Amino acid sequence: MALRIDDTPANWTAAELDADRCWIFTLDERARCDLVAALTRALDPAKSLFDYRREDFDLGCAEPVLRAAFAQMQRGRGVALVRGLPREGLDEKDFEILTWGIGLHFGVGRPQGKQSHYVSAVRDAGNTYRTGTGRGYNTNAELDFHTDSTDVVMLSCYNRAAEGGMSITTSSVAAWHAMQREHPQLAELLLQPVHFSRQGEQAPDEAPSYPHPIFDSVDGRLFSKWNRNRVTSAQKIEGVPRIPEQQWQALEAFDALVRRPDLAHNMWLQPGDLQIINSHVTLHSRTDFTDYEDPAQKRLLFRLWLAPADGERLPESWRVLFRAVEPRTVRGGIIGQQHDAARKAYEARQAAALGMSLPA
Repeated sequence: MALRIDDTPANWTAAELDADRCWIFTLDERARCDLVAALTRALDPAKSLFDYRREDFDLGCAEPVLRAAFAQMQRGRGVALVRGLPREGLDEKDFEILTWGIGLHFGVGRPQGKQSHYVSAVRDAGNTYRTGTGRGYNTNAELDFHTDSTDVVMLSCYNRAAEGGMSITTSSVAAWHAMQREHPQLAELLLQPVHFSRQGEQAPDEAPSYPHPIFDSVDGRLFSKWNRNRVTSAQKIEGVPRIPEQQWQALEAFDALVRRPDLAHNMWLQPGDLQIINSHVTLHSRTDFTDYEDPAQKRLLFRLWLAPADGERLPESWRVLFRAVEPRTVRGGIIGQQHDAARKAYEARQAAALGMSLPA
């Protein structure tokens, strides 16, 4: 079965992304000052993240730049880079709240793990990536190319590593077309579901793994889902169907293809950079890294997952993970095991502010 895929600017090679800088945006000094002023007015040590409202953060001159970047991520290249977030004079907590405040203008934050946390500090916490419960964001390991369990990924850079930690993105649309050209018989097998492990972070009403295709489409748009580590982990879970040899060949061919230098685009995130990724059309990874000895200089990014206010319909096969596929719904994330009343109240309030619906 061949997927009918519309032409999209999210279909790019590494050379094309290098040549076309329309996905890179820069905040000028006035915009940075407006963000600092907004943060200063909003900061309240007595508040949790869930207490902040969108109206607490007036983005000022930064707003049109950020809106253009989000539009490029959502309807254009599938990835955007905003340079120049204020960094000097802000401590880690300030920068985290600034990231959260920006997110409040563009979507509903989604939980990211067993503890149902909504912002991840991406740093080496000494954890191990390749285990049945491992997550990459709290290690210094090289990561597999993957998509996150959300529509939109925001990564704001507070510190870069002493060595390594390079960010890599690949267009999953370009990868699909390459699979069709180079491995047509194997490409068709990527439309069949395989099981992904939930890495022990499943909510009480979820199974430890779920079936999901690597590619599917709806309304002429292609969507992708991939995480080699989670597929490998799922094969160790009792009751999960074994992946047939030819389907493994398809997965191996795809995983090798997305790493190729003609498709994989490298970038270094600097302090004050904000990377925004559309998970449905962009795979991402990073190289391993070595940190500074000084704790204040160690690599640190803040990751925020969003269900965007202008989200499109997802394939029905996405429902098992996202819990909803309808446009403008609060969907995706790793619900986890602490999704309590405070979190649900935040989601309902933020959805109402953006004209979005909660899942049925």
